[in-house]
Amino acid sequence: MPIGIKPVNDFAFKKTFGTVENKPALISLLNAILDLASPIIDVTIENPYNLQDFLDDKLSILDIKAIDENRAIHSVEMQLAIHDGLVQRIVFYGCELYADQLRSKDDYTELKPVYSICLANGILWRDAKNVHHAFRLTDKVSGRVLDETIQIHTIELARYNLTEGDLADASTLDRWLYWFLHAHEYEPQALLRLFPETAMQLATQTITRISEITEDKTMYDAREKAIRDHQWALNAAHREGEIRGEIRGKLEGKLEGEVKLILTLEGILGEPLSNEADLQKQKLEELQKLTTVLQDKARNRV
Repeated sequence: MPIGIKPVNDFAFKKTFGTVENKPALISLLNAILDLASPIIDVTIENPYNLQDFLDDKLSILDIKAIDENRAIHSVEMQLAIHDGLVQRIVFYGCELYADQLRSKDDYTELKPVYSICLANGILWRDAKNVHHAFRLTDKVSGRVLDETIQIHTIELARYNLTEGDLADASTLDRWLYWFLHAHEYEPQALLRLFPETAMQLATQTITRISEITEDKTMYDAREKAIRDHQWALNAAHREGEIRGEIRGKLEGKLEGEVKLILTLEGILGEPLSNEADLQKQKLEELQKLTTVLQDKARNRV
């Protein structure tokens, strides 16, 4: 029977990568994404998984904040919904983490690098082709990079299209991304055979336990429902906005048509032309009444 637990569910994600016992999984994922010259060896998770966090807020964005052995800061989040301002929020949060390191009388040389990572279960840029974008502070002309400052990484899971047959020669990052998107479709033993790496074994064992432990499964299902309901509400608001926009567009079209008809009739009757801007401020009913009066005048002239 398939595991049935999607790692992109933020409850499953936080429990898999945000626990002390699963540090090897987080380190493996960070190294796969960042591809640093010196791989990360160890991390301290600053905000470890806590069930109460999920009980308190059914739709909070619960990132993972970790500090490596060189004191660099790593923030990783699973973003389930793409919305306006998301990119700006990612940048803001990364800058906030960088600035918050300084305390009174601290020296700027004390600042450590910040790596802000967003795994997005959707598309951020319609015209892009890459799954993974790595942004750095770079000079446009010389290409000089301000190293050891801020990096922002985005991964658009919806762009990922590798199959199981591609995994044998795939990079560690590609293997992780396939696991994120397809782990729930496999039986536990099959998934363990497919991903024998120690870090990925830990991750697989964690989502397997979520499917077996009543409290965890209940919380997972609650998050899935909250996510569906939230998306439904967003879609409903979007549809309502489209309908309102369509109605408003039709009304504006009718108003414009009435204004032009009034000006035309006034011209035919030889009357002083009304101010178009003033007409456009009137309600449709008022314009239609004026149109009727002018039309009656025109008929009586015939």
